[in-house]
Amino acid sequence: MDKKNALRAGALAAGTTLMMLLMSSPALALTRDDGDDPGQGLSVVDTLGLFVALPVVMFLVIAGLVMVLDRSRKQPKQG
Repeated sequence: MDKKNALRAGALAAGTTLMMLLMSSPALALTRDDGDDPGQGLSVVDTLGLFVALPVVMFLVIAGLVMVLDRSRKQPKQG
């Protein structure tokens, strides 16, 4: 019975996702609004740096700080 429920839940999730994708309207990115002043786009290097490299560096810095601060609080075991 568990497989049947899992299959039913998966089919429901897939169907819901498909219907949401089919019924969503386009972003209308080509239509300019009043007062719209978009500026210049990002280059490939800027985009990769902003959305890939920067989060990876931030993650590594935070993880490093957590590891260093965690080690400094541990006291040596006494026999």
